[in-house]
Amino acid sequence: MSKQNIIPKQIKTRINHAIKADQLRVIGPESENLGLLSVSEALKIAESHGLDLIEISPNANPPVAKIMDFGKYRYQTSRKAREVKAKSHVTETKSVQVKIGTGEHDQQLKAKRTAEWLEEGHRVKIDLFLWGRYKFMEEAFLKERLDRFLKIIPTEYKVADEIKRSPKGFTITLERVTGQSKTQSAPKTIKSEAKKSPKHRGNRY
Repeated sequence: MSKQNIIPKQIKTRINHAIKADQLRVIGPESENLGLLSVSEALKIAESHGLDLIEISPNANPPVAKIMDFGKYRYQTSRKAREVKAKSHVTETKSVQVKIGTGEHDQQLKAKRTAEWLEEGHRVKIDLFLWGRYKFMEEAFLKERLDRFLKIIPTEYKVADEIKRSPKGFTITLERVTGQSKTQSAPKTIKSEAKKSPKHRGNRY
C-alpha cells in the first residue's frame, strides 16, 4: 500500500487518507462491487490486501473508488491516454507547389517542409505548376524537372500515387516510410543527393 497520501498536483488523483468524501461506491481488487462504504471501511479493506484506495470518479454521486495498487493504476491510465492520443491524430494530405524556374533556396525550403509533413505522418501532394509555354513542353522533360525536386527531399518516403497529369500540370503523392514499408522506400540516391545538393546560388530549377 502506498505511504503517499498527499498527491502531487500534476496527478490530481486522491488516494487513501487524501480522499475527502464521507462515503464511496467501492470497486474491489477483483473488480467486484463492494457497494457503499465509508472511507474508513474502504481503507481497512485496501490495507488488508496491501493495496491503495483510489478515487477514480470524484464527480460521481457518491464518488467511486477502486482498491488496487496506485503504481499499476497510474501505468494503466497513462497507457490509455497514449492510445487515445494516437487514435485522435488526424492524417491530412498536404500540398506543395513547385514551378519551373523556382530558385534553389525556395526549393530547399519546400523540400524541408515536405520532409517535416512526411515525418508527422501526413501524405504530401507535390504539384508541378505549369503556365504559358511550359504547358506545351515535352512530358519527359517536365517529369524530369519534378523528379529533381523529389531528390532533394531530406527524408525517406514512398510514392503513394505515381506522377500523373493534373489540371495545372503534373502531380505526385508521397507518404512516410513506416515499419515494413521501408523496403518500398525511394531509392537511396534520393537521400544522398539531398545532402549533396549544390550550393551555387546561380543554380536554377
